[in-house]
Amino acid sequence: MRRILMEFREFAQRGNVMDLAVGLVIGTAFKDITNSLVKDIITPVIGALTGGVNFEHLFLSLAVTQYATVEQAQEAGVATLAYGKFITQVLEFVIIAFAMFMIVRTMNRLAREVEHRTDGDPST
Repeated sequence: MRRILMEFREFAQRGNVMDLAVGLVIGTAFKDITNSLVKDIITPVIGALTGGVNFEHLFLSLAVTQYATVEQAQEAGVATLAYGKFITQVLEFVIIAFAMFMIVRTMNRLAREVEHRTDGDPST
């Protein structure tokens, strides 16, 4: 049992695991920021441009009776398609994916610059 704990300790102390843990924490915080960006800034602007439409409230009731809100329909036990929430989630994903692309793009560019500098330096 002690050997397993030692191996686990070695595994956990490797740079990859620690980097992953830091990345996970930062990613979680980044998601919260992105959620706020979409819900508090982008969605209201799009709503203003489209005459006050709030994507979060868009839904389709799959019953004959129509409801004013998705919450009312769900409380009544009616199946709903909350496509407005889906649109919001897609917007969040696109923003996160684009931001991650820009980060990776920048890191790759910096890595190429460092590699280019070291290729020309005979002392390395």
